[in-house]
Amino acid sequence: MDIKQVFSTIKHWLWLLILGCVVGGGIGYFVSVRQTPIYQAQARFVILPAAQTTYDYYSYVNNQDLIKTYAQLLTTEELLFQASDTLGFPVRKGQATAQQVDDTKFVVLTVKDPDPFKAATIANGLVEIMISQNEKLQSVQFGAAENNLQTRINQAEEQISVLEAQITQMSDELLQTQIESVQQQMSDVQIQVNNLKTDMAQIYPGLLTVEDINQIDLASLTEEEIAQLTAYQTKLDEIMPILDLYQQIYTELVVLGQTSDTSTRDPNDLERLKTTLNLYQQIYIASINNLETLKLAKAQNTPTVMQVETATKPTVPISPKPTQSALLGTTVGLLVAAALVFLIEFLDDTLKTPDEIKAVLELPVIGFIGELKQNPKKSMDSLGVYVAKNPRSPVAEAFRSLRTNLEYSSVDKPLQAIVITSSGESEGKSTVATNLAIVEAQSGKKTVIIDADMRRPKVHIHFNKPNRMGLSDVVTGKMNIDDVLKTYDQIDNLYIITCGTIPPNPAELLGSERMSQTLQELRKRFDMIIIDSAPMVVSDAQILSSKVDGVVYVIIPGQTRALTAKRPLEELERIGSKVMGVVANKIPRNRDYYYGGYNYYSPYNNHYSYSNESTAPNSEVEPEPKQSATFSSGFEKYQVKDLGKQK
Repeated sequence: MDIKQVFSTIKHWLWLLILGCVVGGGIGYFVSVRQTPIYQAQARFVILPAAQTTYDYYSYVNNQDLIKTYAQLLTTEELLFQASDTLGFPVRKGQATAQQVDDTKFVVLTVKDPDPFKAATIANGLVEIMISQNEKLQSVQFGAAENNLQTRINQAEEQISVLEAQITQMSDELLQTQIESVQQQMSDVQIQVNNLKTDMAQIYPGLLTVEDINQIDLASLTEEEIAQLTAYQTKLDEIMPILDLYQQIYTELVVLGQTSDTSTRDPNDLERLKTTLNLYQQIYIASINNLETLKLAKAQNTPTVMQVETATKPTVPISPKPTQSALLGTTVGLLVAAALVFLIEFLDDTLKTPDEIKAVLELPVIGFIGELKQNPKKSMDSLGVYVAKNPRSPVAEAFRSLRTNLEYSSVDKPLQAIVITSSGESEGKSTVATNLAIVEAQSGKKTVIIDADMRRPKVHIHFNKPNRMGLSDVVTGKMNIDDVLKTYDQIDNLYIITCGTIPPNPAELLGSERMSQTLQELRKRFDMIIIDSAPMVVSDAQILSSKVDGVVYVIIPGQTRALTAKRPLEELERIGSKVMGVVANKIPRNRDYYYGGYNYYSPYNNHYSYSNESTAPNSEVEPEPKQSATFSSGFEKYQVKDLGKQK
């Protein structure tokens, strides 16, 4: 399909494309205006990771992951539930979405709600709740270590108080209680040491035989395992000095307790208690230092979440957007209509353009006959004598061009007898035959038109002649040719032989020797014999084609199917009949779709209408002859070109 045919197809189906656009746009607009308006509010906050001594690619990746984690935290059900309790109205999942701004530390929180006030309130509330949740998350991370250190500090304070009392009273009961307390504390610390060593052994089994962590082979461990071992060793280094102090305290207390059973006290008992008190004071100071170090680490590792832009109440809804919805619906409607047009064109196997006709039927198009319409002022006129009534109309020029093309198609052996047939019924072959006979007679040739359609004869109707006697009576021997010859008063040199009595066996009658003799006699008396035959759905045209000089094949572009038109031609080819060409009949005016841009009639649309076309020479309206000449010139140019190729 060339570009001209594409534009012709678009022009033909333009109404459907426009209808698709209108319907699609209308549906899009109607659906859009009936939707509930949705408002959108946005709050912007920044996540600042904790300060780091080193900064590399892995730190950058960790920071980006941290920001994404906080963005996901905003949409968790627990946070939304807490926001619902805080704000006093439900916050549904899917209302809030958080998105990191490119590769920055900024996060945009977007909230959608039918109420613009609620949209802004939810956005600001979620950010505030997340900031508070951030502190709680960090408290959970360092809470266990803080509790252990605080417990140890409290125990050290208690022991210091007890020792100070012992120094004052030197009581054996207090000393024994102190020993048991030290044993319990020393046991707890030992359990912590054992647990740390067990955890380290699970990571590196050979660590139990190594005194220092620096002596192990780190190449066999992953970075995460090395980090865990380092953390465990750090905790172990913090706990072991405390365990040593407890052991010294226990030793001192045991020695003090053993001497207390004697009748006389060792003068050094007081010194031992003071030494123990000093050790507890060291434990207390060490625990205080560790707690402060832990708090510092907590502060250094806690990212800062800070809101930099509060959400404001939106004034314009983000949806629906009737204009955009209408445009989208129009686009969808156009695409659907275009797909429907494509499907219709794809499934349509009718012959439309001259190029298609030549490609499928392998025959030239020798005539383009426009669609004939009755003149309202002369409704009794038959379309079969249209050329006689409208001699200067474009249709009359089309039939004259057909006559010229037939003459050019056989220069060496002029045509004398031709059969007019078609692939099926109601394709206008009889109208073509009668009007062609008229233009042949107008050219000065003695012409006879024979109605050989002995199934549905039409010629006598077109010329308004009786059909009591005709061809069938001549072939059967009941009458001779002169008895059935009729004339048409308005056209000289035109003679008519109607069908006559309809026989029960038309095919046998047309194929008889008597029919051949009748045609031979008519050849001697007439210059042109035009035979209107039955359509190719029966064998009448095939029989007659072997008795004449050529066959003219009539189709209707846009209605005649390719397969329907092709099969009869194959039958004519098998019997050796000569098909002169194809006549495209009943072409609609003002529509070049069915003949591929060869708009032969449109130049006359501004000057002609079939209601005011010229009739006879004595008609009231005389058209300008220039228009007919222009039409004939342009019309014959294309057809003569095809005939030249055929030769």
